[in-house]
Amino acid sequence: MDYLFVALGLVGLFLGGDALVRGSVGLARRMAISPLLIGLTVVGFGTSTPELLVSVEAALGGVPDVALGNVVGSNIANVLLIIGATALIWPIAVSGATLRRDTGVMVAAALALIPIFALGEVGRAAGLALVTALAGYLVWAYLAPGDDVPDEADLPPPMPAPRAALWLVGGLVALMLGARFLVDGAVAIAEDFGLSEAFIGLTIVAVGTSLPELATSVVAALRRQSAIAIGNVIGSNIFNVLGILGVTAIISPIPVAPRFLVFDLPIMIAASLLLTGLLLLRPAIGRVLGALMLIAYIAYILSAQG
Repeated sequence: MDYLFVALGLVGLFLGGDALVRGSVGLARRMAISPLLIGLTVVGFGTSTPELLVSVEAALGGVPDVALGNVVGSNIANVLLIIGATALIWPIAVSGATLRRDTGVMVAAALALIPIFALGEVGRAAGLALVTALAGYLVWAYLAPGDDVPDEADLPPPMPAPRAALWLVGGLVALMLGARFLVDGAVAIAEDFGLSEAFIGLTIVAVGTSLPELATSVVAALRRQSAIAIGNVIGSNIFNVLGILGVTAIISPIPVAPRFLVFDLPIMIAASLLLTGLLLLRPAIGRVLGALMLIAYIAYILSAQG
């Protein structure tokens, strides 16, 4: 039954995230909101909603290691698993001044967690600071869009308001149910096998909540749209740290187990620096590098339980 809960949770998160983004973008288009603002807010928050609901559910449910592992593990999976798989399908080549800004914000957000984790808790003050930083980043990105402004032709047509509302409500319901099933099932499995809650959060839960990003990046790779695949991962990593962790900590302060500071966070930072270096210093991330990133992710999973 626990495995059924996990499976139902993963399906709910995947379908709910897709429905939420469809409805949000359709409604935003109907309201004549600019493509840039849609990309920065509606789609960005929409694809991060699974992480938010799972982390809040876990924190309120008394399993903070799952909440924290979800954020850190998702960021590691986004780089090593999603970018690795995407590059394996089609080499990734992206450049531009905006890329330098966004990768810089991603790395800065990861580094900001060092002093926060060192305190032993992500408290409400730290959560508020993270959310404030996210608001500042969104304003900065909106006022200085750079060279990555999405084209009207890349967005879906406006959607009738009733249909968009149905997508929105259905997506939120699926996400909430999926989050509950995933957390309950994952924690039960961890207890049955003697696995730590942190390990479950860093692996099963983290990959599960990253399914929308994985699907988006793989489809983008198949369509030869490297910028979408990269932007999806970088944006998700920024939202996970500043938005998801920040909001969760404001709702319920999160104790930080020592392993996150000495093991998982350094790997997350290293993955962020690796992606930044590859994007800024190489013309493309090819299939060989993609395979190596996947191997690195498998190695991390195998060592995470220890």
